[in-house]
Amino acid sequence: MELKPGYKQTDVGVIPEDWDVLKVESIIDEISMGPFGSDITVSNFVSSGVPVLSGLNVASERLLDSFENFVTPAKSRSLKKAVAHKGDIVVTHRGTIGQIAYIPEDSEYDRYVVSQSQFRVRFCEDAVIPVWVVLYFHSKNGAKRLLEGKGHTGVPAIAQPTSTFRNLSIPVPPRPEQIAIATALSDVDALLDGLDRLIAKKRDLKQATMQQILTGETRLPGFEGEWGVKRLRQIADVIDPHPSHRAPYEVANGVPFVGIGDLDEAGNIIGSKVRLVSPTILHEHAQRYNLNDDLIGLGRVASIGKVVALKRQSEGYAISPTLGVIRGRDAKRSYLLYALKSRFVTEQFTRIMSGSTRSSVGMEVLRELKILLPKTEVEQTAIAKVLSDMDAEIEALEQRRAKTADLKQAMMQELLTGRTRLV
Repeated sequence: MELKPGYKQTDVGVIPEDWDVLKVESIIDEISMGPFGSDITVSNFVSSGVPVLSGLNVASERLLDSFENFVTPAKSRSLKKAVAHKGDIVVTHRGTIGQIAYIPEDSEYDRYVVSQSQFRVRFCEDAVIPVWVVLYFHSKNGAKRLLEGKGHTGVPAIAQPTSTFRNLSIPVPPRPEQIAIATALSDVDALLDGLDRLIAKKRDLKQATMQQILTGETRLPGFEGEWGVKRLRQIADVIDPHPSHRAPYEVANGVPFVGIGDLDEAGNIIGSKVRLVSPTILHEHAQRYNLNDDLIGLGRVASIGKVVALKRQSEGYAISPTLGVIRGRDAKRSYLLYALKSRFVTEQFTRIMSGSTRSSVGMEVLRELKILLPKTEVEQTAIAKVLSDMDAEIEALEQRRAKTADLKQAMMQELLTGRTRLV
């Protein structure tokens, strides 16, 4: 393919002619592994001091200042080169390999002890800024190169990690362009952080609202009168979708046979590895309930108490016995969806499971759950409407965040390859 004017083909792909391709080894000041296992043990941990990094701290581009383990300043001095400082880059070489983050100048601590699964790198400041290196290795091309040294047996790991890293090559724009690209992507990160905080605030508000209006502590305008307490069996049908509990034969072409772990709260199938079974399973289910009913799934195996809004099964999936199927009778389905998630119900599951080693509960346990219930369906509907509106607002924010994250990825693809120039 013919190159655009002003671009060149290199070992790291097509880049602008005024960019360099440099071997990592030629632009680093220091590189060193984390401590040996015998150098730092659980007995060295204290409640405060110099933080010890984990994979969670380097899960994003910028180091996350949140720690569980610390060592004393004296212990950190004894670890010498296993201590990272502001401006350093930390790379995970074993376990969740490929994680890489830089320690910004505004970090909370002056130094950090890297873990036994990490190494630290300090680059020459006149060649590259730390954030540029991290951004490159978070890009599609960079991440692929970083993982090329991955072993294929046992625990995921990069063979000879520091040597492998030294031998990598990276594209290096002029320093002003590095700064401009980092600033542009940092602005998007700030927007993402703002959306994350807003989503968290909205979720907290919803939880507080649920606690108030699903217990009758706070009443919606126009409603009065005492609520009742009913057993779930008194207000809904609680159905075992597959009472034989024999796993149906898997087939190559069939309908998904979903368990509680395969569904999100909206009833959507999570992931792609779902067991397929014969469509005749749906005919068996139709003998117990209408496949076009709007139903609720309530987890009773593993994810006990998890509540999901089941899709109409006529649209294509069968339900496994890892959940009970709830069909509202004297309670509105829309209200039950939230009432089953309320603290009043979740505390019952906590009491049921307290001191127990079992990982499942029987259908009778589900049927005997107590539900707080407004006396009129009108109030039930009104409560569900308030909470569903809050859910819709949170979902809209999550979609906006997802689009912003996609935008950042597109910007990285353009800016980190030089296809789009800022300087």
